[in-house]
Amino acid sequence: MTGPEVTLVRTSLKAPRAGAVAGILFSLLLLASLALIRLAAPADPGESGAWLPSDAKAVALALNMLPFAGVAFLWFIGVLRDRIGDLEDKLFASVFLGSGLLFLAMVFAAAALSGGLLTTWGAMPGQVVESGVYRFARTTTLQLINGYGMRMAGVFVITASTLAIRTGIFPRSTAYLGYAVAALLLLGSGRLPWVPMAFPIWTLLVSVQILVANFRPGRDLRD
Repeated sequence: MTGPEVTLVRTSLKAPRAGAVAGILFSLLLLASLALIRLAAPADPGESGAWLPSDAKAVALALNMLPFAGVAFLWFIGVLRDRIGDLEDKLFASVFLGSGLLFLAMVFAAAALSGGLLTTWGAMPGQVVESGVYRFARTTTLQLINGYGMRMAGVFVITASTLAIRTGIFPRSTAYLGYAVAALLLLGSGRLPWVPMAFPIWTLLVSVQILVANFRPGRDLRD
């Protein structure tokens, strides 16, 4: 096998690996970011902001991770679509891509708002808390992440799982688990503090399975 055929095989082997690595990177970065924020900032947006002097640096570090996580997630989406190939259904593909992009948009908007809050607090800490800017920014950030972002992530998981069952881009067992994760994200986000962690954990599972299967060319991902 020579020429174009060799190139095609090499491309088909490299793309899933690149997508799997990107998915793993996204998952680890988002998990680390969410954990840092959750441990540093109280869940109640109405609290006084007493955590800022000691934990603002941890939150700033978490926010700096998010752009890199977003780039990795875009790559992960692209490679999943490439794996679907000609079997791509226009309806599900549109919802799959749209929900993924909306999730990223909500995360980036929340990160930008939080970053602006930290910068403003550093310049005028007393005024930020007393004026109500702090509470507004914290409440809006939580709404963007829990009220909208994680629900878009739930839609993404549903469509990705449905596409997996139809096309075999990852195992059916993980797709069925994805429906449970999606239900948790859609119904539990904002009520249970650690629910957002379910999305990167599920993505990590999918990425690891794709990576492992890619090193076993004869394995069917539908199993």
